[in-house]
Amino acid sequence: MSAPGNQLDNHAFEDLYRSDTTAAPKVPWDLGAPQPLVVALAEAGGFTGDVLDVGCGFGDNSMFLASRGLRVTGVDFALPAVQAARSRAAEKGVDVTFDVADATELDGYEACFDSVLDSALYHCLPEEERHRYVAALVRATRPGARLHLLCFSTGLRGVLPDQYLVSEENLRETIGRRWTIERLEPVQFTTCCTHAQLGASMRMIHGEEFDTSGFASLTTDDDGHVLMPFWQLEAVRAA
Repeated sequence: MSAPGNQLDNHAFEDLYRSDTTAAPKVPWDLGAPQPLVVALAEAGGFTGDVLDVGCGFGDNSMFLASRGLRVTGVDFALPAVQAARSRAAEKGVDVTFDVADATELDGYEACFDSVLDSALYHCLPEEERHRYVAALVRATRPGARLHLLCFSTGLRGVLPDQYLVSEENLRETIGRRWTIERLEPVQFTTCCTHAQLGASMRMIHGEEFDTSGFASLTTDDDGHVLMPFWQLEAVRAA
C-alpha cells in the first residue's frame, strides 16, 4: 500500500514495514494471508494471464494469486516491504517476482500485464498523481486488461480526514477516463487490527497528533479485526 507521492509519508510507511508485525503498531493490511476480497475475486475468475499487484506490501495477495497458477509481479515503493515479500515467497516456495517501483511511472513494464490488483494504494496518492498512476497502468497493460481496485470510500467520513477519502465521482472521472468501469460498489475491507492497534498504526503513519477517536465506530469481524468501508472497482482497459 506504499505510495510515491506526498499524500502519506513514505518514511513512515517504511518504518511501519520494519516494525515488529506481532505487536502494535501493526501493518493494518498485513493479514499474513490474502485479503478476503481478493480471494473472492480470484475464485470468480477475475485474474488471468500476467498479473500486476501494485502496492503489494508484504506480498500475500501476490503469493495467493501465484499459487493459483498465475504469473505474478508485485511492486511496491517501500524497499522493506519488497524485501519481506521476497523472504516470505522463498519460505513458502512460491514463484513470484517482487520489485521496487514507482506506481506513477512503472518504467520497464510496458504492455506486460493482463490483470492488475490495487489493494489499498489508490487512496494514498494525491489527485495529480492519481492521473499519472492511471496512465502508468494503461502503459503497463495490454488491450483488454482487467483492473481490480480497492480503496477508502466516503463511508470513512468522520473516521479519516477527507483528503484520504475517495468519492464515487472521483473514481468514475479519474479511472473512467482510461478504463471502462464495469463494477463499482461499497465493500468491507478486512484489517488485521483491533481498534487500538489500528489507532497505533495510523499514528505512526500520520503522526502522534492524528485523531483516532472515530475508529470506535468501525465494525469488526468475529476475530475482532476492524472492517473498513472501501470501494471495490472493476474495469477493463480499452484497446
